[in-house]
Amino acid sequence: LLAAPGTVLAAPVQQQLRQAVRVLDAGLPVLVQGETGTGKEVFARELHRRCARAGQPLVAVNCAALPEGLIEAELFGYEEGAFTGARRQGSTGLLRQAQGGVLFLDEIGDMPLALQPRLLRVLQERELSPLGGGRPVKLDFALVCASHCDLQQAVAEGRFRADLYYRVADHVVHLPALRELDERGALLQALWSPMAQGRVLQAEVLQVLQRQRWPGNLRQLQACLRTLVALSDPGEQITPAHLPAELLKVPMVQAANASTASGGLRDIAEDAMRQALQATDGNVSAAAKQLGISRSTLYRRLGQPATR
Repeated sequence: LLAAPGTVLAAPVQQQLRQAVRVLDAGLPVLVQGETGTGKEVFARELHRRCARAGQPLVAVNCAALPEGLIEAELFGYEEGAFTGARRQGSTGLLRQAQGGVLFLDEIGDMPLALQPRLLRVLQERELSPLGGGRPVKLDFALVCASHCDLQQAVAEGRFRADLYYRVADHVVHLPALRELDERGALLQALWSPMAQGRVLQAEVLQVLQRQRWPGNLRQLQACLRTLVALSDPGEQITPAHLPAELLKVPMVQAANASTASGGLRDIAEDAMRQALQATDGNVSAAAKQLGISRSTLYRRLGQPATR
């Protein structure tokens, strides 16, 4: 996934995004769940960009990053002199900064249990009383939450309040892990094209990248592609020599047939070449162009007669 407006979304995620926009515009909260690196924050930002509140602020709060002792003050704000070290003029708090727009509570599953009842009360009443007193403030924002952990499991284990879960989970989006997508090749090319500057991923490299399990998902894949760009010059062919050594050692996603699954990198590349030849009805020039390699490489690797 890339930053908006050039966001790259897999087809299943695009459908989920369209549904989430309708839900958010209806005034209902959206909960985004998914493994680390699947693009939860990018999904939330794209959701804000497409919803009816796009012209209003998006306030993103990483609940796992705020110091536990300050999270209440940061979220709800405070009046002057509310506690030792408070700013002289007080603070509006992050919830009030989202007024009229979208509040994005990232990693809400990591919010301290003791603080969850107050957040629940604010979400129920849509009214906020800053720390240290002061008049209650009416709140108006759309709510998007995200978590890498299974919040239903967290509820069962007593780490997350059930009443808060049902307050934030009117509509739940489950972002797929990269290894679960059928269109990894198309997504890979969509991510690569804006940064390639004429660089070409050889067939062997494409096969390795497509069949990695990517435990860090899109974040890990993007980091790998940026590294390949840094290690090469514009217009250069990206070969397996450019790949990090650990990428060639880890288990790969199950290949389409046994010979590819059990074979090494050479077998993977040759299988891709045969598929390209088949797709181009045996046209060597077209297959080589599709793969980003020379005709001579196809001749040498497959023993293909030089007919076309």
